[in-house]
Order: sequence, then structure tokens, then C-alpha cells
Amino acid sequence: MNQYAIVEHGGKQYRVTPGDELLVERTEPDLTAGDSLLFERVLAVGSGDDIRLGNPVVEGVLVKGHVVAPVRGEKIVVFKKKRRKGYKRTQGHRQNYYRVVVDAIEA
Repeated sequence: MNQYAIVEHGGKQYRVTPGDELLVERTEPDLTAGDSLLFERVLAVGSGDDIRLGNPVVEGVLVKGHVVAPVRGEKIVVFKKKRRKGYKRTQGHRQNYYRVVVDAIEA
């Protein structure tokens, strides 16, 4: 049966299985390709019909992965305007991410 886990990283939750590739926010600076990344906040672990839920985290479970590459997201344009007041502000933002491959779920 496929084992899966629900992990929390950077304020977001991801459902992962071994071999999955996902984009996570850069919370640790200066990781390069090949560096390991450990997901310690595992909220749930499941395999088929067997599910272990945490309160809030499942004790003794780790999800290990490695960084494929540090990447940057799409550019987001933030535009503010107040009508009839002559107020306009334009600002851009690009979020930093890590492309991560999940190696193992250690329960």
C-alpha cells in the first residue's frame, strides 16, 4: 500500500508520498541542490485504511527529502489605487521556493 503523510511547512500543508516533487517556501537560507530537508511537523500519516492523526503533530514521525533546486516563483503585481484621489502604487513580488523531492516517510 502507498504510504502518505500530511506535513506542514512555511504555513502551508502538503500531502506527500515518497517520490513526490513539490515547491515549498524557502524557510532555511542557502540550501543548494542535493541538500537534505527535514519535515518535522507531520500532522497525519496514513497507509490504506490505517490513519494516524496528530494532536497537533504525530510523535516520532519524520519526512525526509532533498532539494532539487532553489527556484523563484512567478512575478505578482500588487497595484493599489484610490479613485478620484490621484493615488496609485505599483509593487512587484517574487517568492523564493525550493523544489523538493520526498525521499522517505519514517514512522
